[in-house]
Amino acid sequence: MTAQTHDTLTLEPNIKDPDGFYAELLAAHEGLDREESEALNARLVLILANHIGDRDKIRAALEAAKPAR
Repeated sequence: MTAQTHDTLTLEPNIKDPDGFYAELLAAHEGLDREESEALNARLVLILANHIGDRDKIRAALEAAKPAR
């Protein structure tokens, strides 16, 4: 089965070993206070956005991440 896309954005699970990824993400936040954790998240978002590089895909991801209203 192929991952579902929203325009050009993959929204269905697409990470190999998602549980391992989640464990690594939690481990990266271990010992951080709220401010440090939020800063780590911000840096991660910027690093991944830079890696993607495609403004249309990044814009689609921003829209997909917004809360439903």
